[in-house]
Amino acid sequence: MPMRTRAAALSVITLLALAAVTSLTGPAGAAPATDVAPKAQQAKARQAKAVPPKFLAASQLPPHPSSEWTAGPVTDGFPIELAPCLGEDGVPAYDYRHRVFHTELDTGAVQATVVTGSAAQGKALAALINKRIRSCADRIEQSDPETEAEGRYYGSLPVEEGAQVHGLHTRASWGATDIHLLSVGRDGRTVTIVSWGQMGDFGNAPVAAFKKTTTKAVNRLY
Repeated sequence: MPMRTRAAALSVITLLALAAVTSLTGPAGAAPATDVAPKAQQAKARQAKAVPPKFLAASQLPPHPSSEWTAGPVTDGFPIELAPCLGEDGVPAYDYRHRVFHTELDTGAVQATVVTGSAAQGKALAALINKRIRSCADRIEQSDPETEAEGRYYGSLPVEEGAQVHGLHTRASWGATDIHLLSVGRDGRTVTIVSWGQMGDFGNAPVAAFKKTTTKAVNRLY
């Protein structure tokens, strides 16, 4: 190869290498790409990635008039307690974690959390779960003609990216009647579901106390 041709080839290679470096680093004096997003969002994203979300303590559940709450361990997987409304195949396959609570009588509760890949995915998951809960009463009646079910919506809560609260009452043909309260809250890409239930009807539901529990559950995540 002639010397002039070899030099020209080396010059082209050098220019290409410089162009690649410039495309990665940006023009001189330009701010790093991480400076584009608000620092608060960056910090929350790093925290959500590094620290697993926290769960409610037993003392943060709606008070029981004659019994104390006991909290079980935090366990991997989707809780079977939420299956009647959500079903394991009713929500996307994320890595769920949950904690079950119980009293000495007939009252129980469960909290599930999931960290999705982004805030947009978290928003979509929360919307899907709320939709599944709103349609739960109809699906219960369709699957079990011996059971009557009624759902109620108790509104949204202004905590982090928001939470929504629902009620569900079921009555079996043989007389069994149960009341459940369910909520779905979100902090960035993390979604939490809280469910409380006992024998009774809507008149036995501690809605105000459950809303406080939901607010604590979302605030406590990080």
